Amino acid sequence: MEAQALAATDRARALEIFAAVATAGSFSGAGRSLGLTPSAVGRTVDRIEARLGVRLLLRTTRTLTLTAEGQAYLGAARRILADLDDAEQAIADQGAPRGRLRVSAALSHGRLCVVPLLGAFVQRHPHILVDISLTDAVVDIAGGQADVGIRFGPLTDSPLTARKLGETRRVIVASPDYLARHGTPKVPKDLLRHNCLGFNFRRAEPIWPFRHDGEDYVLSVHGSIEANNGETLGQLAVAGVGVTRVGAFSVLDDIATGRLVPLLEDYNPGDVEVINAVFVGGTNTPARVRAFVDFLAERLR
Repeated sequence: MEAQALAATDRARALEIFAAVATAGSFSGAGRSLGLTPSAVGRTVDRIEARLGVRLLLRTTRTLTLTAEGQAYLGAARRILADLDDAEQAIADQGAPRGRLRVSAALSHGRLCVVPLLGAFVQRHPHILVDISLTDAVVDIAGGQADVGIRFGPLTDSPLTARKLGETRRVIVASPDYLARHGTPKVPKDLLRHNCLGFNFRRAEPIWPFRHDGEDYVLSVHGSIEANNGETLGQLAVAGVGVTRVGAFSVLDDIATGRLVPLLEDYNPGDVEVINAVFVGGTNTPARVRAFVDFLAERLR
């Protein structure tokens, strides 16, 4: 029995070491994070591969790359380690949410809307450590890369649970200086002669939606700059570079102060994006995840 318990402990430690290698991209980096020598880390990975009979890592003198089997093993390792952590915390917390909460949010929305709320959240839940990453890349929640992701727009089919946090209007804006130099578009087709700044992750040929006399249609627009977040596009519009269409939350202050002017509102088709929190749901959802999602739903609505 004692030998079985020791084997289970070694197995959990091996999972932790492998996950650290994948995160750090090297044996030495994983060793530094865990207080081990690179050779000890390498031996652990060798033992895992020998036990499984498959190659998990492709190793060169410069890089480590996960094989397909390595990716699958990493996802399982992260889930198992998270479950172990949750089990220990469930015993220790006596009802108070605690532990590390990994949050992934979009650059603009995260900086402007989520980060300002974190102080109030940790005041309410002092035993939770919030680990937030702002990126417009879609992280793998199911694979254990984060506990909660904040997503915009339609969601793809997945086993994740989604909870609506709110929605944001999209608005077309330009600066008074730009409009003085290039004229104010009166109808959507006027945009065809304007520099329309767009997102680089939407589609190769951006299309903006409009509504006229109850009929919806789209217009293909073009411009000289694309960016991966609305805050950058808003800054470019304030600087007089062009016209852009972004989430209203990212330009509210600029509109209120007159640095930006909303355009073609009579043709706006009720252009909104739903904002959701996505996470691994079910009866075993950690209390810290439920607490954070409840808090966001309360504050962002």
